Amino acid sequence: MPASGRIAAETMPGRQHPARREGAPLGSGRATWYQHPGRTASGERYNPDGFTAAHATLPFGSRVRVVNRTNNRSVVVRITDRTNERTKAKRNYVIDLSRGSARALGIEGIGRVALYRAD
Repeated sequence: MPASGRIAAETMPGRQHPARREGAPLGSGRATWYQHPGRTASGERYNPDGFTAAHATLPFGSRVRVVNRTNNRSVVVRITDRTNERTKAKRNYVIDLSRGSARALGIEGIGRVALYRAD
């Protein structure tokens, strides 16, 4: 049993999956979403409909399960970008999701989320 001992339902585009156990907790707080043209900080082309995210410190390529604490939906995202420090100074958040990730979680603006390491 993982350290968190919690279970969350996973949501993927168009499919419902049985509940899965979560990995090590990484934190919780507010999440927002973004879209922009061009490349991410990792160098890959940004896909607004993909399941990716920006985080201040996690290594590029890290897989993170993001759980919407309001509706218990979850997705696994891959860290491909860094959070904008100027924006973060104005409104503090733990992760910046791609548009596709936010939609799958049911987040339209800012949402409350928990982050877990995805194995």
